[in-house]
Amino acid sequence: MELGLSGKTALVCASTSGLGRATAAALAAEGVTVVITGRTAERAEAVAAEMLGAVGIGIDLVASGGADALLTAVEEAVGLPDILVLNGPGPTPGPARDTDNDGVDAAITSLVTPHVTLIRGILPTMIERGWGRILSLSSTSVEAPIDNLSLSNLGRAALAGYLKTLATEVASQGITVNSLLPGRIATPRAQAIDEAGAAASGRTVGEVHTATAATIPVGRYGEPDEFGGVAAFLCSAQAAYVTGTAIRCDGGLVPTL
Repeated sequence: MELGLSGKTALVCASTSGLGRATAAALAAEGVTVVITGRTAERAEAVAAEMLGAVGIGIDLVASGGADALLTAVEEAVGLPDILVLNGPGPTPGPARDTDNDGVDAAITSLVTPHVTLIRGILPTMIERGWGRILSLSSTSVEAPIDNLSLSNLGRAALAGYLKTLATEVASQGITVNSLLPGRIATPRAQAIDEAGAAASGRTVGEVHTATAATIPVGRYGEPDEFGGVAAFLCSAQAAYVTGTAIRCDGGLVPTL
Protein backbone atom coordinates (compact mmCIF):
# COMPACT_ATOMS: atom_id res chain seq x y z
CA MET A 1 0.00 0.00 0.00
CA GLU A 2 1.27 3.46 -0.91
CA LEU A 3 1.06 5.54 2.26
CA GLY A 4 1.41 8.93 0.58
CA LEU A 5 4.24 10.01 2.88
CA SER A 6 7.13 10.55 0.49
CA GLY A 7 8.58 14.02 0.95
CA LYS A 8 7.04 14.55 4.40
CA THR A 9 9.10 15.30 7.50
CA ALA A 10 8.73 13.73 10.91
CA LEU A 11 10.03 14.34 14.41
CA VAL A 12 10.11 11.06 16.32
CA CYS A 13 10.88 11.59 20.00
CA ALA A 14 13.07 9.13 21.90
CA SER A 15 13.88 7.24 18.72
CA THR A 16 17.34 5.80 19.29
CA SER A 17 15.89 2.47 20.44
CA GLY A 18 12.71 0.51 21.03
CA LEU A 19 9.35 1.61 19.71
CA GLY A 20 10.56 5.07 18.72
CA ARG A 21 13.31 3.64 16.58
CA ALA A 22 10.96 1.12 14.98
CA THR A 23 8.50 3.89 14.13
CA ALA A 24 11.24 6.10 12.70
CA ALA A 25 12.53 3.25 10.54
CA ALA A 26 9.07 2.51 9.19
CA LEU A 27 8.53 6.17 8.29
CA ALA A 28 11.96 6.48 6.69
CA ALA A 29 11.18 3.44 4.54
CA GLU A 30 8.17 5.35 3.20
CA GLY A 31 10.33 8.28 2.06
CA VAL A 32 9.87 10.48 5.13
CA THR A 33 12.75 12.67 6.28
CA VAL A 34 12.96 11.62 9.92
CA VAL A 35 14.52 13.45 12.84
CA ILE A 36 15.98 10.94 15.30
CA THR A 37 16.23 12.20 18.87
CA GLY A 38 17.93 10.97 22.00
CA ARG A 39 19.79 12.23 25.02
CA THR A 40 23.17 12.23 23.26
CA ALA A 41 24.03 13.55 19.81
CA GLU A 42 26.46 10.70 19.19
CA ARG A 43 23.80 8.04 19.65
CA ALA A 44 21.12 9.96 17.72
CA GLU A 45 23.46 10.57 14.79
CA ALA A 46 24.55 6.93 14.72
CA VAL A 47 20.96 5.70 14.50
CA ALA A 48 20.08 8.36 11.91
CA ALA A 49 22.99 7.20 9.73
CA GLU A 50 21.19 3.85 9.33
CA MET A 51 18.11 5.51 7.76
CA LEU A 52 18.08 7.24 4.38
CA GLY A 53 17.93 11.01 4.77
CA ALA A 54 17.48 10.95 8.54
CA VAL A 55 18.93 13.58 10.87
CA GLY A 56 20.09 12.94 14.43
CA ILE A 57 19.67 15.48 17.24
CA GLY A 58 20.84 14.95 20.80
CA ILE A 59 18.66 16.70 23.37
CA ASP A 60 17.24 15.56 26.69
CA LEU A 61 13.55 16.23 26.13
CA VAL A 62 12.73 15.98 29.84
CA ALA A 63 15.41 18.44 30.96
CA SER A 64 14.42 22.02 31.71
CA GLY A 65 13.95 23.80 28.37
CA GLY A 66 14.53 20.55 26.48
CA ALA A 67 11.35 20.67 24.41
CA ASP A 68 11.93 24.26 23.32
CA ALA A 69 15.55 23.48 22.45
CA LEU A 70 14.41 20.51 20.38
CA LEU A 71 11.90 22.64 18.48
CA THR A 72 14.64 25.12 17.59
CA ALA A 73 17.06 22.40 16.49
CA VAL A 74 14.46 20.60 14.38
CA GLU A 75 13.35 23.79 12.65
CA GLU A 76 16.97 24.60 11.78
CA ALA A 77 17.60 21.07 10.46
CA VAL A 78 14.48 20.26 8.42
CA GLY A 79 11.85 22.90 9.21
CA LEU A 80 8.89 22.23 11.46
CA PRO A 81 7.65 18.71 10.73
CA ASP A 82 4.48 17.38 9.11
CA ILE A 83 4.42 14.46 11.54
CA LEU A 84 5.02 14.55 15.28
CA VAL A 85 5.50 11.26 17.09
CA LEU A 86 5.40 11.63 20.86
CA ASN A 87 7.38 9.10 22.83
CA GLY A 88 9.50 8.81 25.93
CA PRO A 89 10.62 6.41 28.62
CA GLY A 90 8.19 5.64 31.38
CA PRO A 91 8.77 6.46 35.05
CA THR A 92 10.22 3.97 37.50
CA PRO A 93 7.88 1.03 38.22
CA GLY A 94 6.19 0.95 41.62
CA PRO A 95 2.86 0.39 43.37
CA ALA A 96 0.20 3.09 43.71
CA ARG A 97 0.33 3.00 47.52
CA ASP A 98 3.94 4.23 47.44
CA THR A 99 3.26 7.18 45.09
CA ASP A 100 4.31 10.54 46.51
CA ASN A 101 4.11 14.10 45.18
CA ASP A 102 7.61 13.94 43.76
CA GLY A 103 6.63 10.87 41.77
CA VAL A 104 3.50 12.55 40.44
CA ASP A 105 5.53 15.59 39.40
CA ALA A 106 8.07 13.34 37.67
CA ALA A 107 5.35 11.49 35.75
CA ILE A 108 3.85 14.72 34.44
CA THR A 109 7.26 16.23 33.70
CA SER A 110 8.34 13.23 31.66
CA LEU A 111 5.11 12.12 29.98
CA VAL A 112 2.96 15.25 29.60
CA THR A 113 4.69 18.63 29.80
CA PRO A 114 7.36 18.24 27.07
CA HIS A 115 4.86 16.72 24.65
CA VAL A 116 2.35 19.52 25.12
CA THR A 117 5.19 21.99 24.54
CA LEU A 118 6.13 20.29 21.26
CA ILE A 119 2.53 20.28 20.08
CA ARG A 120 2.13 23.95 20.95
CA GLY A 121 5.21 24.77 18.88
CA ILE A 122 4.35 22.68 15.81
CA LEU A 123 0.56 22.80 15.62
CA PRO A 124 0.26 26.31 14.09
CA THR A 125 2.41 25.19 11.15
CA MET A 126 0.29 22.08 10.66
CA ILE A 127 -2.85 24.22 10.66
CA GLU A 128 -1.31 26.58 8.10
CA ARG A 129 -0.45 23.65 5.83
CA GLY A 130 -3.84 22.02 6.29
CA TRP A 131 -2.15 18.68 7.02
CA GLY A 132 -0.57 17.10 10.05
CA ARG A 133 -0.23 13.91 12.01
CA ILE A 134 0.27 13.73 15.77
CA LEU A 135 0.79 10.23 17.14
CA SER A 136 1.51 9.28 20.73
CA LEU A 137 3.32 6.01 21.38
CA SER A 138 1.58 5.26 24.64
CA SER A 139 0.58 2.05 26.41
CA THR A 140 -2.39 -0.25 26.85
CA SER A 141 -2.34 1.05 30.42
CA VAL A 142 -4.52 3.99 29.34
CA GLU A 143 -7.31 1.42 28.84
CA ALA A 144 -6.32 -1.21 31.39
CA PRO A 145 -3.88 0.07 34.04
CA ILE A 146 -0.89 -2.21 34.54
CA ASP A 147 0.08 -3.49 37.99
CA ASN A 148 3.18 -1.92 39.54
CA LEU A 149 3.30 0.89 36.93
CA SER A 150 1.31 3.48 38.86
CA LEU A 151 3.25 6.54 37.70
CA SER A 152 3.25 5.46 34.08
CA ASN A 153 -0.48 4.75 34.30
CA LEU A 154 -1.02 8.24 35.73
CA GLY A 155 1.06 10.19 33.22
CA ARG A 156 -0.01 8.33 30.09
CA ALA A 157 -3.71 8.62 30.96
CA ALA A 158 -3.31 12.37 31.45
CA LEU A 159 -1.68 12.78 28.05
CA ALA A 160 -4.30 10.59 26.37
CA GLY A 161 -7.09 12.79 27.72
CA TYR A 162 -5.38 15.92 26.43
CA LEU A 163 -4.84 14.39 22.99
CA LYS A 164 -8.47 13.30 22.68
CA THR A 165 -9.56 16.87 23.45
CA LEU A 166 -7.09 18.25 20.90
CA ALA A 167 -8.19 15.80 18.21
CA THR A 168 -11.72 17.18 18.27
CA GLU A 169 -10.46 20.76 18.04
CA VAL A 170 -8.27 20.24 14.95
CA ALA A 171 -10.09 17.47 13.08
CA SER A 172 -11.57 19.82 10.47
CA GLN A 173 -8.13 21.25 9.64
CA GLY A 174 -6.56 18.16 8.12
CA ILE A 175 -4.79 17.12 11.32
CA THR A 176 -5.22 13.76 13.00
CA VAL A 177 -4.32 13.03 16.61
CA ASN A 178 -4.13 9.44 17.79
CA SER A 179 -2.52 7.18 20.35
CA LEU A 180 -0.97 3.81 19.55
CA LEU A 181 -1.00 1.45 22.51
CA PRO A 182 1.65 -1.26 22.61
CA GLY A 183 1.23 -4.33 24.71
CA ARG A 184 4.38 -6.30 25.41
CA ILE A 185 6.77 -5.55 22.55
CA ALA A 186 10.32 -6.94 22.71
CA THR A 187 12.12 -3.70 23.63
CA PRO A 188 14.54 -2.62 26.38
CA ARG A 189 11.56 -1.11 28.25
CA ALA A 190 9.76 -4.48 28.26
CA GLN A 191 12.95 -6.10 29.52
CA ALA A 192 13.16 -3.56 32.34
CA ILE A 193 9.55 -4.23 33.31
CA ASP A 194 10.23 -7.98 33.37
CA GLU A 195 13.27 -7.38 35.55
CA ALA A 196 11.23 -5.27 37.97
CA GLY A 197 8.58 -7.97 38.08
CA ALA A 198 11.20 -10.59 38.81
CA ALA A 199 12.66 -8.52 41.62
CA ALA A 200 9.23 -7.96 43.16
CA SER A 201 8.13 -11.59 42.93
CA GLY A 202 11.30 -13.54 43.58
CA ARG A 203 11.13 -15.24 40.18
CA THR A 204 13.73 -15.17 37.41
CA VAL A 205 13.39 -12.76 34.50
CA GLY A 206 12.89 -15.75 32.18
CA GLU A 207 10.04 -17.02 34.33
CA VAL A 208 8.36 -13.61 34.30
CA HIS A 209 8.77 -13.37 30.52
CA THR A 210 7.29 -16.83 29.96
CA ALA A 211 4.38 -16.17 32.31
CA THR A 212 3.62 -12.85 30.65
CA ALA A 213 3.80 -14.30 27.13
CA ALA A 214 1.31 -16.96 28.21
CA THR A 215 -1.26 -14.23 28.95
CA ILE A 216 -1.06 -12.90 25.38
CA PRO A 217 -3.42 -14.67 22.94
CA VAL A 218 -0.77 -14.56 20.19
CA GLY A 219 1.51 -16.37 22.64
CA ARG A 220 4.57 -14.11 22.37
CA TYR A 221 5.87 -10.58 22.73
CA GLY A 222 5.46 -8.42 19.65
CA GLU A 223 8.31 -7.41 17.38
CA PRO A 224 9.25 -3.72 17.10
CA ASP A 225 8.83 -3.66 13.32
CA GLU A 226 5.27 -4.98 13.67
CA PHE A 227 4.50 -2.00 15.86
CA GLY A 228 6.34 0.39 13.54
CA GLY A 229 4.20 -0.66 10.59
CA VAL A 230 1.00 0.23 12.44
CA ALA A 231 2.50 3.57 13.51
CA ALA A 232 3.45 4.44 9.93
CA PHE A 233 -0.07 3.71 8.72
CA LEU A 234 -1.59 6.01 11.35
CA CYS A 235 0.68 8.78 10.04
CA SER A 236 -0.32 8.13 6.43
CA ALA A 237 -2.58 9.88 3.95
CA GLN A 238 -4.83 6.79 4.00
CA ALA A 239 -5.47 7.27 7.73
CA ALA A 240 -6.96 10.74 7.26
CA TYR A 241 -10.33 9.60 8.69
CA VAL A 242 -8.80 8.03 11.80
CA THR A 243 -8.51 10.54 14.61
CA GLY A 244 -9.20 10.94 18.30
CA THR A 245 -8.73 7.28 18.95
CA ALA A 246 -6.42 4.88 20.77
CA ILE A 247 -5.49 1.78 18.79
CA ARG A 248 -3.97 -1.27 20.44
CA CYS A 249 -1.07 -3.26 19.03
CA ASP A 250 -0.97 -5.88 21.75
CA GLY A 251 -1.48 -9.35 20.34
CA GLY A 252 -4.96 -9.43 21.89
CA LEU A 253 -3.62 -8.89 25.43
CA VAL A 254 -6.29 -6.48 26.68
CA PRO A 255 -9.48 -8.54 27.12
CA THR A 256 -11.98 -5.74 26.55
CA LEU A 257 -13.35 -4.47 23.24
